[in-house]
Amino acid sequence: MVTGQRGRPRSFDRDAALDKAMTAFWERGYEATSISDLTASIGISAPSLYAAFGDKRKLFDEVVVVYGSRYADFAAVALAEESTARAAVERILREAAEIYTDPAHPPGCMVISAAINTTSEEVAQALRMRRNANLELFERRIRADVATGALPADTDARALARYTGAVLQGMSQQSRDGASREELAAVAERALLAWP
Repeated sequence: MVTGQRGRPRSFDRDAALDKAMTAFWERGYEATSISDLTASIGISAPSLYAAFGDKRKLFDEVVVVYGSRYADFAAVALAEESTARAAVERILREAAEIYTDPAHPPGCMVISAAINTTSEEVAQALRMRRNANLELFERRIRADVATGALPADTDARALARYTGAVLQGMSQQSRDGASREELAAVAERALLAWP
């Protein structure tokens, strides 16, 4: 009788697994990405996925954090580093044109596209909160420039912040529809004409 020896467990690279899951969610969105899609892309079984990450929602939450730190924090960085709100938004829009069309990853913004057609109100709400937090950052920075006189006193900070968010969301979708970096850069230049 041969006694069954267990083989050495395969090493599990959590960061690599999160990268692969991020790509799956980014390409398909939250709703359309199934557990079988995730296990196939990560290369683990469903029980292993549940053991490592909990469930699809918990995995997605981790992916959103990783995505934010790698691809989405460019807006907050620009707002912190640039001398005016307009300069920050100009940089944000130009960088979005590059990031959203980078062939190294799926097009667009995962936080924008992952929420499309989701039936999970929890997921939709979590992504909405992230997008709204960016709008609040834009609005605060615009208000600060109004207070210092860098922008006219009658500037509608809320409307300008929402406009900027709408342009970013549109650029994300346009990139998913095949718009090139140059085409999105032209959109960015056009959008800046609306600034006072």
